[in-house]
Amino acid sequence: MKSERNKWIIIGIIILISLIFSLYFDREIVKFFSIFRNPFLDNIFLFITFVSSEIIISFVLTSLFLWRENKRKWIAPLWLSLGLVAVISFILKVTVQRDRAFQLGIVPLISSLQEASFSTWNWSFLSFQTALGFCAIPILNKEFPRLKKFWILFAILIGLSRIYFGLHFMSDIIAGGVLGYLIGAIILKLEEENNFGEKIYNRIMRK
Repeated sequence: MKSERNKWIIIGIIILISLIFSLYFDREIVKFFSIFRNPFLDNIFLFITFVSSEIIISFVLTSLFLWRENKRKWIAPLWLSLGLVAVISFILKVTVQRDRAFQLGIVPLISSLQEASFSTWNWSFLSFQTALGFCAIPILNKEFPRLKKFWILFAILIGLSRIYFGLHFMSDIIAGGVLGYLIGAIILKLEEENNFGEKIYNRIMRK
């Protein structure tokens, strides 16, 4: 137990240092990523941006848990995690109101992405897509451990794609990843202690 606690303390310190570092060098990091822009990477990251939408992620994850009868109790906790990520991300965006990198003129927005799609309330801090990707990791780690590494890689690529296009800064990505993972871990613990997802599923099935 003590070693586990120490591990999380060390991870927390590393994340904090990384966040402070990224806040200081955010502009330089975005410029560095833009050096590697080319049509091939544009298409790859555009695809990742497309599949990281809340609709597609929600559909894929829900289908995954529906596929296995004994795992359907996790659908409600999963949707609760996604919902909390959306609400908290929105609150932070309208509270902090940080402009995106392309809006500040640090890097140009590629022609495939329309500036008009970013509403006035849809600010940079924090990255909603990254938080969405990371919030599923705790539950997937428990129920589909073989998918964990794939999903972690996918969540990281979501974050990198946002920096690549100048839609977010590195600090937005780190904050989004931490928020998403923490929400997922909290919901996982609540389900393990209270079985609310199983109760909801059983109630629906009885109707």
